[in-house]
Amino acid sequence: MTVQTKLFIGGTWVDGLDGASIEVRDPHDGSLLAEVAEARAADVDRAVRAAQAAFGPWRHTTAEERGRLLLKLADLIEAHADELALLETRDTGHPIRDTRGLDVPRTAATFRYFGGMADKHQGSVVPVEHGFLDYVLREPIGVVGQIVPWNFPLMFTSWKMGPALAAGNTVVLKPSELTPLSTLRVAELMTEAGFPPGVVNIVTGYGATAGRRIAEHPGIGKVSFTGSTAVGRSILAASAGNLKKVQLELGGKGANIIFADADLGAAVQGSAFAIYHNQGQACIAGSRLIVHEDVADEFVDRFVRLSKGVRLGDPKDPATEMGPLTSPGHRDRVLSYMEVAVADGDEIVTGGKAPEATELAGGCYLEPTVVATQAEHRLAREEVFGPVLAVQRFRTEDEALRIANGTDYGLGAGLWTRDLSRAHRVAHELRAGMVWVNSYKRVNPGSPFGGVGQSGFGREMGFEAMHEYTDAKAVWINYGAQLPARYADA
Repeated sequence: MTVQTKLFIGGTWVDGLDGASIEVRDPHDGSLLAEVAEARAADVDRAVRAAQAAFGPWRHTTAEERGRLLLKLADLIEAHADELALLETRDTGHPIRDTRGLDVPRTAATFRYFGGMADKHQGSVVPVEHGFLDYVLREPIGVVGQIVPWNFPLMFTSWKMGPALAAGNTVVLKPSELTPLSTLRVAELMTEAGFPPGVVNIVTGYGATAGRRIAEHPGIGKVSFTGSTAVGRSILAASAGNLKKVQLELGGKGANIIFADADLGAAVQGSAFAIYHNQGQACIAGSRLIVHEDVADEFVDRFVRLSKGVRLGDPKDPATEMGPLTSPGHRDRVLSYMEVAVADGDEIVTGGKAPEATELAGGCYLEPTVVATQAEHRLAREEVFGPVLAVQRFRTEDEALRIANGTDYGLGAGLWTRDLSRAHRVAHELRAGMVWVNSYKRVNPGSPFGGVGQSGFGREMGFEAMHEYTDAKAVWINYGAQLPARYADA
């Protein structure tokens, strides 16, 4: 597989000014996939200059034309679906069944949604005093900086760039140094689609250098970051210099509540997808199972049997259901939580270790894991970001809500019940930006995505995202109002 390894600045593929590079490795076996150019502060600076030069022409490009380019990009992504899926699988460890069935289709759908949104995002007219017309324009911010995480790099590239470009902004985007390859391939397809030079610039580099420069750069009007809460705080602090707009989609500790009247078969399957999809490496993962005591034993038994049967293996194999974690460092971090669990007195019901299969020994694998814990224990409060389910029991609806809302996070949450009144009532009381009823981890380009509390602020997707990438300007036109004479003529 031939992969792009350079920086994309001003429509040209270039090396980093310092000549440094970053190794990108396959988490399945540790093999070297590529060495990509490392962008540092000076490279970010030249990317910003290219984006600034492109902004004037791009913002005055008709919305219809901006949309047409995004729609063409969506078509190209679908035309290269197999290639992109394999690239994403090798780079991240996502099973090929998921990159083909979810990641690539969702990426194309997002670019297509915002391609259609470009000429439909309208301003408004405000009723004011007689004799005045007051209308509100939504104007692009300018150059926006975007920092994409390593867990869903292809999909998040579309979540970030789609609304920003549809609204008329230009972009400097930094993919994770761990998983940059699919984003670089998208940049090649954008050139093929006909995006003008400088409208999109891709700088592969480390967060401490390239990411920090994006956050603090005075020429960037907004920074959008998806990643950990700790790094989000540093992004917020670094952005204060020019008071740029900041959008943060951070960590989560998703509560997944199983009521006694739930369809247990559907709930077991849905809860497994909630925690095991992408090896649990998702901010919205349903990592806390809160199950009613009347069905807890049966539910946990069924869930453990399912967990033991999950097929781990080479993510390129279509039969694989769960691949490796994305990096050795992250695998070790997740494994360290097993020591935390034991120290807190939790019970590791199943999993909690690397698989014994010799063919997986060279990769970043971890068995699907279920741990019985308590609300005050670290495993129930901290984001593990792996295939580790923390199980707690409850007696009453109020107790379930206290447990669910008992963390600093507020991103996603779910509940399973046949009681429609309870579904609406509990959804209303859950402190989360997204709530799923009798499902989990559903996303759509038209539905806002984001959280509250330590999960950040701002929203991806939908009309909300278009507002995130524009500023409101009120224009007052006097078409007949008599103004009072407040001062004497000279």
